[in-house]
Amino acid sequence: MKKIHLLILLLLVPGVVSLAGEPERLRRDQSFLGIHFDFHAGNDCKEIGKNTTPGMIHSIIDRVRPDYVQIDCKGHPGYTSYPTKVGNPAPGFVGDPLRMWRDVTAMRGVALYMHYSGVWDTRALELRPEWAAINADGAPDKDKTSVFGPYVDKLLIPQLKELAGDYGVDGVWVDGECWATIPDYGERAVRLFREATGIKKIPKSAKDPYWYEWMQFHREGFRKYLRHYVAAVHSEYPEFQICSNWAFTHHMAEPVSVALDFLSGDYSPNNSVNSARFAGRYLVHQGIPWDLMAWSFSHNPFPKEQKTAAQLKREAAIVLALGGGFQAYFTQNRDGSVRLEEMEVMAEVARFARERQPWCHHSVQLPQVALLLSTSDYQRNAHSLFPQYKGHSQGILQCLLEGQHSVDLVSEETLAPDMSRFPLIVIPEWKNISPAFCADLVDYVKGGGSLLVIGKETSEQFAKWTGVRLAGDEWTIRSLGNGKTGFLPVSVGEAYEKSGDAAIRKQVDDAVRTLFPNPLAEVSGSPWVDVSVSHLDGKRIVHLVNTSGDHKGAGIIRSIDPIGPLQVSIRYDRKPTKITLQPAGKACDFTCSDGKAHLKLDAVEIYDMLVIE
Repeated sequence: MKKIHLLILLLLVPGVVSLAGEPERLRRDQSFLGIHFDFHAGNDCKEIGKNTTPGMIHSIIDRVRPDYVQIDCKGHPGYTSYPTKVGNPAPGFVGDPLRMWRDVTAMRGVALYMHYSGVWDTRALELRPEWAAINADGAPDKDKTSVFGPYVDKLLIPQLKELAGDYGVDGVWVDGECWATIPDYGERAVRLFREATGIKKIPKSAKDPYWYEWMQFHREGFRKYLRHYVAAVHSEYPEFQICSNWAFTHHMAEPVSVALDFLSGDYSPNNSVNSARFAGRYLVHQGIPWDLMAWSFSHNPFPKEQKTAAQLKREAAIVLALGGGFQAYFTQNRDGSVRLEEMEVMAEVARFARERQPWCHHSVQLPQVALLLSTSDYQRNAHSLFPQYKGHSQGILQCLLEGQHSVDLVSEETLAPDMSRFPLIVIPEWKNISPAFCADLVDYVKGGGSLLVIGKETSEQFAKWTGVRLAGDEWTIRSLGNGKTGFLPVSVGEAYEKSGDAAIRKQVDDAVRTLFPNPLAEVSGSPWVDVSVSHLDGKRIVHLVNTSGDHKGAGIIRSIDPIGPLQVSIRYDRKPTKITLQPAGKACDFTCSDGKAHLKLDAVEIYDMLVIE
């Protein structure tokens, strides 16, 4: 009866969710800004809710003005931080804090999502060790459940339905998922593998035969587990929005094959600019709504220190400039309450983001340079099922961005349907690229595309496909049909990621500009500005993000020096009538020649946009 009542009350307005009489709440695909809290409740938590008050929740909303709030309900230890009736609650509660969070957020028109640990559930395995994945040594894992076992039906699905039905929360951000999944040597998993493949001998390490087949079997096992619980929950609660943390991101570099409502991940608390650069550029092309989460603190210095507003503004800028949504993670006290003094930093970051929202949220990247993140190589060479395996592409991405190129990170499946939309494709030191995809690249070049191949082994592989003879490690460029292929048969990625060497950057930049001499936007004056070109509401937008300073090594960044002056040239098909610097609203003086608008910017503090009309 409760479910029927809930369905009657739901107002199914496109893009919003609310109960009768409540303000409308944005769905995640329309949301721009959120705030995440968690504390991974454990058996030490005996007074959860003691200091959680309506006033505390109102204060968070008043200061930050988020579209959604994401709070803890079950962390990796497996104890719930709400009084569940179908799982393993923490030892003690004062009232029902989750009910309070839901009531206040609903009253304020703010969506409420749960932080819920999925595959990783230590308490469930203490009570039900038969639900565990079995390690190669035959011992049950202490933390990781089996995606082939009953845990998903006995605990995970009932709890998600409890959250959707009894509490009416808007959705869930399931943590500890793809990246926590491990190969399972249990009896059922082994039997299913043998039935699926006909392989009898089970590999124990990457050195053994059939390791690839074993890993692929488990990757599909995770996909089936994910499809199963998403379908089970959506069948009863179709408006409940589900995300599996890091699924179908660079942690799981493959096309989306599960009906998730949005994609998300929490990028590294340290070296966060480079982490967000990489994660965001892959998510752009996955085809469903996405956001990224910053950690609001760093573990350097240990144990942790709050990041500054300037530091978090720049991390947000990296994400917003790519059209995504942004959230930041703050820990809760062990009783589930929030440290309100930390909200002042988030309030300042929120104001910064909102000022820029009209020119960035849902903007669409215009194809310029495509950098391949190879699914084939990832699945062949990743050291575990779903790690952050990047090969040497991280360093090459940094090198391209610090040459002021607008770059997207794409897989074979993203590229293959229409490679021609990218004027330049870069292949960065991958070793296992399928012959079919190599043939597609050859056709792309013959059709007029430009291809840059980096790395000795990768260059040698493509040289065979194109009939080119390389001259040692020298730069080589050859025409093929209507296009060109350039070979840079030297190691770039690892060296640049470590050093940021200007000589390496110039070598790559010269190669790119030879193959792609006429990009949509050209920026000079500093290597420390990320450039991305997008369109939104019929306008072209050039995003400029200041990446100066030691954001790689420093845990806490006290201030960010402005960069500039910058010289900017913007190619056009029709002469612009106006170019405006946003969010300042300043009209820019510009001149036009050779099909380009030319202008000068005195400085970029953190993140500005040029809007061309």
